Amino acid sequence: MAEPHDFNSLPPDLPAPPDDGACDGLAGRRLPALSLPSTAGRMVALDALPGPRSVLYCYPMTGRPGVAQPEGWDGIPGARGCTVQSCGFRDHAREMAEAGATVFGLSTQDTAYQQEMAARLHLPFEVLSDPELRLAGVIGLPSFVAGGMTLLRRVTLVIRGGDLIEKVFYPVFPPDRSAVETLAWLRANPA
Repeated sequence: MAEPHDFNSLPPDLPAPPDDGACDGLAGRRLPALSLPSTAGRMVALDALPGPRSVLYCYPMTGRPGVAQPEGWDGIPGARGCTVQSCGFRDHAREMAEAGATVFGLSTQDTAYQQEMAARLHLPFEVLSDPELRLAGVIGLPSFVAGGMTLLRRVTLVIRGGDLIEKVFYPVFPPDRSAVETLAWLRANPA
């Protein structure tokens, strides 16, 4: 495992992930009848998300202060930046709600881990846990392996009408701009 580092900033030489086409064909698909546990202590049905729109941002894993990341983490294109991405969605959650969208985060980390992270970062939205990669398996979300763990690649989905994938942001880079870019799209494409 690599040395612990500052999760609230990004190194200037962060490698950009390539557009490998892994999310081609997701737009226009429907989310499956699948429920995942959330940091609110409930199950969230992915085929019945709230509001005219929902934003589901998928990310590899948030770090924890004092705990080392997998070896070579910063060199894996698209791996680093989960905390700054989550904080961006936190900082723009009200504006996204005003644009008609409910925000959800999603990673493979278990719910207890995510509850600690959500409390520490003061996230005003639910984060979903999919440690078995059930959603990834059904709709083909891209993943990678680091430190012996299979993790999701960073993807942001805009869901319309509860289950229709309307817009796909992939690859997401830089991660600290993800919320701003998603909000700009929501505003330019009102529901």
